[in-house]
Amino acid sequence: MAGKLIVFEGVEGGGKSSQIQHLQAWLQTHSGFCALQTQGEISQVLLTREPGGTDLGQTLRALLLDAAQGGVMHDRTELLLYAADRAQHVAESLQPALAEGCWILCDRFVDSTLAYQGYGRGLSLDLIQQLNRIATGGLQADLTLWLKLDVRLGLQRSQRRGALDRMEQADLAFHQRVQAGFEALAQMQPERMIAVNAEATEAEVAHQIQRIVESQLAAWYPSLPVS
Repeated sequence: MAGKLIVFEGVEGGGKSSQIQHLQAWLQTHSGFCALQTQGEISQVLLTREPGGTDLGQTLRALLLDAAQGGVMHDRTELLLYAADRAQHVAESLQPALAEGCWILCDRFVDSTLAYQGYGRGLSLDLIQQLNRIATGGLQADLTLWLKLDVRLGLQRSQRRGALDRMEQADLAFHQRVQAGFEALAQMQPERMIAVNAEATEAEVAHQIQRIVESQLAAWYPSLPVS
């Protein structure tokens, strides 16, 4: 029995955290999904995030995102801390849960590192790919939901939430490069990375995601009971 890794990606303010919770709630009421759980083909639904999906990761998250941390972090330091967080997350949380048949809904994974540290910071994409392979041990997302919206709108949403973290405080040009990175990654892997219009209302975004996941359910489990 093997689970599924579903990743939510995108620029700041896309609503990833809220949509992960909406999807978890929807799955728990979906008759076909519940039937697969009863049959033992699926264990449970777990929510996690990067950085910060483990106890060690929580410490790394504070170092990476807390704007009050003193000093200027070098770009390569930032990259290596994200890789360390991912290595711990995969070994401690993701791989064991997938082996137990869990569905994992993860807020950010390898594409964020490529978009932010590669396209955004300008670090070598080949180097980042190599670090990602080391950190993940080859683990890949089964589905990536790219919550796509205008960068300015996303930053406005982040500002309305309150204090900005270190990444959110970067200038507009940085976030535009990150967005270009997600665009490029989606074009390279259209079967895995599916765009969702995140400029719609929260309910409309949730509905888009449900339709995508329902289609994937049918593809992954041919014997899926009719919902």
